[in-house]
Amino acid sequence: MAVRGEDMAGAGTAGLLPALREGRARIDVAGQRLEGDELTGAVGALARSVAGARRVAVVARPSVATVVAVAGVLTAGAAAVPLHPTAGAHERAHVLGDARVDLVLDEPDLTGRDALPPEPPPDGTPALILYTSGSTGPPKGVVLPRRAIAASLDALAALWQWTPDDVLTHALPLSHVHGLVFGGLGPLRIGSPLVHTGRYLTPVPHATIYFGVPALWGSLGAADLTDLRPARLLVSGADRLPSAVAERVLRLSGHRILNRYAMTETLVIASPRPADLRTDLPAGSVGHPVPGMQVRLDDTDGTGGTDGPGVGGEVHVRGSGLFSGYLGRGPAVDADGWFGTGDLGEWLPDGSLRLLGRKDTDLIKSGGYRVGAGEVEDALLAHPAVLEAAVVGVPDDRLGQRVAAWIVADDPDRAGLVSFLAGRLAPYKLPQEIHVVEALPRTALGKVHKSRLAAEFRCR
Repeated sequence: MAVRGEDMAGAGTAGLLPALREGRARIDVAGQRLEGDELTGAVGALARSVAGARRVAVVARPSVATVVAVAGVLTAGAAAVPLHPTAGAHERAHVLGDARVDLVLDEPDLTGRDALPPEPPPDGTPALILYTSGSTGPPKGVVLPRRAIAASLDALAALWQWTPDDVLTHALPLSHVHGLVFGGLGPLRIGSPLVHTGRYLTPVPHATIYFGVPALWGSLGAADLTDLRPARLLVSGADRLPSAVAERVLRLSGHRILNRYAMTETLVIASPRPADLRTDLPAGSVGHPVPGMQVRLDDTDGTGGTDGPGVGGEVHVRGSGLFSGYLGRGPAVDADGWFGTGDLGEWLPDGSLRLLGRKDTDLIKSGGYRVGAGEVEDALLAHPAVLEAAVVGVPDDRLGQRVAAWIVADDPDRAGLVSFLAGRLAPYKLPQEIHVVEALPRTALGKVHKSRLAAEFRCR
């Protein structure tokens, strides 16, 4: 089977956060700012306060203190365990117990200043333990080594021409990969100023790069999108980017959104280059594998690899951005170092990758046919009245599964919608039932919570 992408690459800089160490970093979160030697000194004092600890939990509020705390823990040679600030008591107790943390930091005092201790190199030492929920069981701790973070950030800097001259702006949670690793540690490694606007994304003067998720890009008003015109790059991740959202952003901001592909376990797998956005990039493409990452597609029935178009290829990856494994569990990769993501994808004619959904929720097997939920969702979202859409397979005695859709719509005309879909989809792909709801359930990162939709259906 064909493997696409480059062989493993190492980190290009000896330290993990060189811009911080050299006094070139600046962070501004919700109006509070630290920069230069003041920022370096605050991180140094934090590192001294956690000296000797092996794992330190950080309540990841949208604040300067969170960024300083995580950077200080990493500089001290320990592993940081981010905690979402709204986590319930049960989830919090699970994370703290499973990770066996030595300390918990929640908005630590930042008045102290100290020199940075010698920093461990970007090797296999754990840097972050990020807890992520699967389809079953409690959240699992994803162990990200220093070398994976360094290699992934260097790959993004090279692909996106991300330099110290950029100003990065976002409003993402600091407890997840997108907001914390790419949006928090990235500026401390690369040297670009970070402006975190708090709970809501707002345009910032002189900002050149904005990070967001599809739900955020879809929620921005026309005035805010127009104010993004001076930027050079808008980046989306964490979920599929609906074509209707991408088209609206392009119309109002003048920018094609760069839609990259990443996971907690793998960091960035694939991404377009900014130059790709000025060409005819195929719809739904997440670009080519980034430097240091390799991708192959495996048939979902386990009968071998696939390189042609169509639903059924599970994305497998290996390379420099891969995690070390799940904390306290067995190996997560096969003997050759490949990790099965559970995502479905296909190769496009230009050699880039398009995602088709999750294997467990987005590959629907109905009456002997395979239906990709993403294709049906795109067809629904193409209707002018449909604002949001989620498609899952639900149990059916005759078909095995039938296609069911949940939509948020303005004044929906069911008959007109069915007729509209019939002109875009094969008969076996048409939803057998369409539920109109006020809102779709979403995770903290804005992903549609499809397992909850399926569970609610089973409870009927």
